[in-house]
Amino acid sequence: MGADKGRRQLGVILLLACAIPSLAQIVTEPPAERLPPQLGNVGIEQRLNQRVPLDLEFRDEAGRTVRLGEYFHEGKPVVLSLVYFRCRMMCSQVLSSLAGALRYVKFDAGKQFEVLTVSFDPAETPAMAQEAKKQYLAIYGHPGAEHGWHFLTGNEGSIRALSDAVGFHYYHDPGSNQFAHATGIMLLTPDGRVSEYYYGAKYFPSDLRLGLVQSSRNRIGTIADQVVLYCYHYDPRIGRYGAMVTRLIQVSGAATLLIFGSILLFLFSSDPRRREPLSEAALPHPVDQRRALTSSEGD
Repeated sequence: MGADKGRRQLGVILLLACAIPSLAQIVTEPPAERLPPQLGNVGIEQRLNQRVPLDLEFRDEAGRTVRLGEYFHEGKPVVLSLVYFRCRMMCSQVLSSLAGALRYVKFDAGKQFEVLTVSFDPAETPAMAQEAKKQYLAIYGHPGAEHGWHFLTGNEGSIRALSDAVGFHYYHDPGSNQFAHATGIMLLTPDGRVSEYYYGAKYFPSDLRLGLVQSSRNRIGTIADQVVLYCYHYDPRIGRYGAMVTRLIQVSGAATLLIFGSILLFLFSSDPRRREPLSEAALPHPVDQRRALTSSEGD
């Protein structure tokens, strides 16, 4: 009886242990309808091939008034990040991850591509942009990058026009003076069209390199990049590149045929019997030829 009672008590304890996490989840996670209605629009809406307004005016980190179109050049794609510099959580992670990933991309900001980091807080100043530029250029570590990575601030109208063009939606809470926003970066073509989105706060050098090559319309990169792009395809649903199995099979089959063909060609061309002429000793002597003819006639 005592053993049965102990087993029942143990079963009740285990049942409660399994139920407590579920109860805690029910209590601590409010239903979606209880969320502030302003947060319903926060996120990133894909607007691929949408052209950004290049006539928008901002201020660079030196306080100079600039037009967005000044950073778009023939053959150079643009990496765009929308953040605010006071944010010490997700925005700093976005910029740190971007700088760390671009560090290992064998292109240079300012030469093969441009980087634009734009604050969506109209209260932020060029001095704050300058401080952020020093911080993240130190992580990037490429010489001369100060001419290729630009940190901009602007007024509410310019910020809204740019963020709406690329589908980046955020919400400012006046009570806390903080912003609710999604995280991600965009790649733009040299003529200012949205080419690709990368979500979250972690980016990969291989994806960025392929994205820059593709966004440049193959104006940068190598033949090897073209082969990889043939086998890998950008998936806008997840914001990453994935392998296309059929094309991988085609390329691997062609490579196999090329390797075997090269081996056969090498073996054929290296055969000494095919490339060395017969020596005089191996040729029949004229006297021996006449004797052979005479012998055959006598027979």
